[in-house]
Amino acid sequence: MNIENKYIRFDWAVKRMLRDKANFVVLEGLITVLLGQRVQIVEILESEGNQDSDEDKYNRVDVKTKNDLGEIFIVEVQLTRQLYYLERILYSVAKTLTEHIKLGNLYNEVKKVYRISIVYFDLGQGADYLYHGQTKFIGVHTHDELKVNTKEEQVIQMKTPSQVFPEYYIIRVNEFNDVARTPLEEWLDYLKNGYIREDTTAPGLYEAKEKLKVMTMSQSDRQAYDRHLDAIMVQEDVLITAKKEGLAEGRAEGLIKGREEGRVEGREEGLKEGRKEGQVKGREEGRAEANLENARKMKALGMTDELILQITGLSSQELKNL
Repeated sequence: MNIENKYIRFDWAVKRMLRDKANFVVLEGLITVLLGQRVQIVEILESEGNQDSDEDKYNRVDVKTKNDLGEIFIVEVQLTRQLYYLERILYSVAKTLTEHIKLGNLYNEVKKVYRISIVYFDLGQGADYLYHGQTKFIGVHTHDELKVNTKEEQVIQMKTPSQVFPEYYIIRVNEFNDVARTPLEEWLDYLKNGYIREDTTAPGLYEAKEKLKVMTMSQSDRQAYDRHLDAIMVQEDVLITAKKEGLAEGRAEGLIKGREEGRVEGREEGLKEGRKEGQVKGREEGRAEANLENARKMKALGMTDELILQITGLSSQELKNL
C-alpha cells in the first residue's frame, strides 16, 4: 500500500482525531453499522482515554460519547491481552451508569449504555469475529420474554429489559479473514488491515478516506504516530519472544517431570500445554528404563527369556544386552 492510500490506525485515530466534532462522522459510522440504526454523536464525554499520561498508553484507548437520545457509547480499542477483561468491561459500564445520574434523580434518568470492545488479542474460544450480548429476562417454564410497565411522556408503555440494560459488542479483529462484502466487513478490513475500498459507501469509511490519510498528517503528528507504531511493534516482539521462551521452558520442565514420573510410577498425568510435549517424551524414556530394570530383576529370579520378553515388551537384543 503506497503512502497515498495509507490510512491511520484506528486506535491512534480514536485517541487523537475522532474526538474532534468535525470527525464525529467516522465514529458514528462504526456505531451505526453495529447497531443497524443511524446514530448521531452530539458530545464526547470524559473518560480515562481522554487523559494523556507520561507513558501515553498505546495498548488501550477509549472514547465515551453521547447521542441525541442521551444514550452513552463506550468504544474501546485493546491491543494487548489483559486478565479479567470481562470483569473490566462490566466495571466500566457500572461506573458510567453511576457517573451520569445525579444523586436524587429518578431512575428514569438512567440512560442506556453500549459498550463496544475492539480487541486485537486472543480473547478465548469462539469462531466469530463479532459477538453481541444483552440482558433478557426469559420465563423458565414459558420461555417468553418479560415486559414491564413504564411511564413515558405520561403514557403507560411496555418495555423489555433489553431496552434498558447495557448492550455489549466485542469485535475480535484478528478473527476476521473474509473478503469484505458488507459495510461491517469493510470496517473489519480497515480495523485489521488498514484498507479502505475506493468505492466504499460504508457509513464512516467514506469520510475516513479523506480524514484519516497518513499523508495529511502534520510533521509533528507523523513523528508521534511513527513512535506509536514502533512502540506497538516492540511490544508485540516482546510478547512473542516471551511466549516462545515460556514454551521452551515448559517443554524442558515437562521432560524432567515426565522422566521422573515414568521411572517412579509411569503415571498418565502431566503438565499442560507447552509442557505436554516434553512430558510425553519423558514418560516414554521413564517407562523404557523401568522395563529394563524389571527385566533385570526377572532374569535374576530365573525367569525364561521368552516370558520376560512377553511381559516387558523388550526386543531380544535389548534383553541380550542386559
